[in-house]
Amino acid sequence: HKEATLVQGNTIPLALSRKNILAQARTGSGKTSAYCLSVIQKIILKRNNVRAIILVPTRELADQVHNILRN
Repeated sequence: HKEATLVQGNTIPLALSRKNILAQARTGSGKTSAYCLSVIQKIILKRNNVRAIILVPTRELADQVHNILRN
């Protein structure tokens, strides 16, 4: 994507400010990318062996998150 979706534009700044977020949006709206980008940004900025655990409720969503983070 070249531009942030509505859910990404509303949640990424909050996530980077360490705020708790509860967001609901339809499939394909960019929710997964929103939290993955926030996690990646924090890891890049810290660079001190920062790690993350992302828990998701289904194997299908785990595969989706894995593909987004890998690419």
